[in-house]
Amino acid sequence: MSDSCCTPDAQHHHHHDEPSLFGQLWPAVLSLVLLIAGLAMDYGVPQFWFNGWLRFVWYFAAYLPVGIPVLAAAVKHLRKGNFFNEFSLMGMATIGAFAIWEYPEGVAVMLFYSIGELFQDLAVSRARRNISDLLDQRPDEVTLSENGTLKTVPAAAAVPGNIILLKPGEKLALDGELYSDRAFFDTAALTGESVPSAKNRGETVLAGMINGNTVAEVRVTTAYQDSKLSRILQLVQEASARKAPTEQFIRKFAAIYTPVVFFLALGICLLPYFFVADYDFRVWLYRALVFLVISCPCALVISIPLGYFGGIGAASRNGILVKGGNYLDALAQLKVVVADKTGTLTEGMFQVQDVVVFPEFDRTEILKQLGALEAHSSHPVAQAICDFTGNRVAEWTLQDVQEFPGEGMKASMNGQILLAGNKKLLQRFGVPADALPEPVVTTVFMALNSLPVGYITIADRIRADSVQAVRELRDMGIPVVMLSGDHEAVVQQVAGELGIQKAYGGLLPEDKVEKLKTIRAQYGTAAFVGDGVNDAPVIALSDVGIAMGGLGSDAAIETAGVVIQEDRPSRIPAAIRIGRKTRRIVWQNIILAFGVKATVLILGAGGMASLWEAVFADVGVALLAILNAVRIQRVRY
Repeated sequence: MSDSCCTPDAQHHHHHDEPSLFGQLWPAVLSLVLLIAGLAMDYGVPQFWFNGWLRFVWYFAAYLPVGIPVLAAAVKHLRKGNFFNEFSLMGMATIGAFAIWEYPEGVAVMLFYSIGELFQDLAVSRARRNISDLLDQRPDEVTLSENGTLKTVPAAAAVPGNIILLKPGEKLALDGELYSDRAFFDTAALTGESVPSAKNRGETVLAGMINGNTVAEVRVTTAYQDSKLSRILQLVQEASARKAPTEQFIRKFAAIYTPVVFFLALGICLLPYFFVADYDFRVWLYRALVFLVISCPCALVISIPLGYFGGIGAASRNGILVKGGNYLDALAQLKVVVADKTGTLTEGMFQVQDVVVFPEFDRTEILKQLGALEAHSSHPVAQAICDFTGNRVAEWTLQDVQEFPGEGMKASMNGQILLAGNKKLLQRFGVPADALPEPVVTTVFMALNSLPVGYITIADRIRADSVQAVRELRDMGIPVVMLSGDHEAVVQQVAGELGIQKAYGGLLPEDKVEKLKTIRAQYGTAAFVGDGVNDAPVIALSDVGIAMGGLGSDAAIETAGVVIQEDRPSRIPAAIRIGRKTRRIVWQNIILAFGVKATVLILGAGGMASLWEAVFADVGVALLAILNAVRIQRVRY
């Protein structure tokens, strides 16, 4: 059973070379038409000439279109020494039916089995397409610029070193670095961030980004198939190969179950000879065949991987990349979510919160001077202040600007000394700081000629939907614990605003690993949500690593089992809901399959069920299970 075609990962065709729908359907349609015509001539309007070898040829012709692929698969498995699989079960049952002249039943068993397989193929390829559409939004062609001449080539043909010309609004097909001086890119497709991001010459740009309103040139750095998008796509293609424990169990189960069923069927056919007075080989062979068809584990082997596949597809439609059924299972059993602060629950972007200028100074003037001073620094805090004051560099001529790393800035201006920084800087220049408040968040103090003038507080903005995410998780009974390398005071303040009960600050990456071990010991199954390179070890250690940002760091995306395409923490509860629902559906399918099969098996062994009921027990259950599994994909979470 190990490589049965009932499992989505053994599909004979990948999404790019799928046969057309007609190509998949015609054998089943042809077979169905011949079967119905045959039944009509047998029972509807009986035809006197329709008997003997002619009747056999007619039904045999109906059998071939659907029978050949299955028998071929059975032979292929036999060559590998794998006798017990559903292909050989179906083959034996149908050939047996022909041997005892039950032609229509033989055709029906094979036909419905094929239809079940077909439905499953369609469901899987639909899930695959969903995922590919979600991710692979790259253009097929690119415009190369060579010595001033432009030519259009397939994107896959572009090689590293080529220069691509991007028109306004055009989407980039390959990863590269910006060759023009400056350009704006819309990264929403990759990160969900609607704010266009500015890129300067030499900065990295990624496939899937959309060029803003100027023509831009990009130098290709990675081949088409190695771009970040291709890698994510490939991770999804491989996702179906990572089996959930339930799936693995069913595979092992089927490997033992199939031979047992086979020998039981043999027993049903031959043993009564010793115990029944009027033993009729045909009657008992028929019962054994019924038993074989019913017990084919197809519904189980199909519906379980399909359930997980449906879950992966549903997640992808909701902007969540789940790398395998095992992660869906773990999501369903989560007991605690551990989250990193900066860049995960907060945006990692600094923003001025509060400005205090002492009354004896002119607020507007002071802010202008501060803006002019901070414009000389590239520190994120300085950038935030410049954004706030609006760069008015030209109005002030600053002399001897100095930056003191970790402390702040100093400059002289028309003979006055201007300082902006933390208390250490003020102490260095003898500014009395006793009257100034103790900072809770990042605070920039200002001084003019050794006198404190006021201060500005700056904080990392909390993501718009972090609060909602924490609340939803709490309603689901899952506590959130926050870990951060930031100051304890800042961490506690953010935790308060988010409604998180437990938060730990001042942690180095290795401290996070230790903390996570303690939390797991206390709560059980834990997910870790992070976005940075330093989060990779913690992500790897957790039961489910969740990487934030369709483009968080490469390391985080590689190690995480779940990647949230957009930087939206509220997708985490959605991922857990999808995990729980998948698990529910998988178990419904297992119970349904076992229930119906057990009933019909007992009836079959007692001679009260014909091959028609057997077909329902096998194919009907498989179809119901498939429809049930497809339900997962229909919902928005």
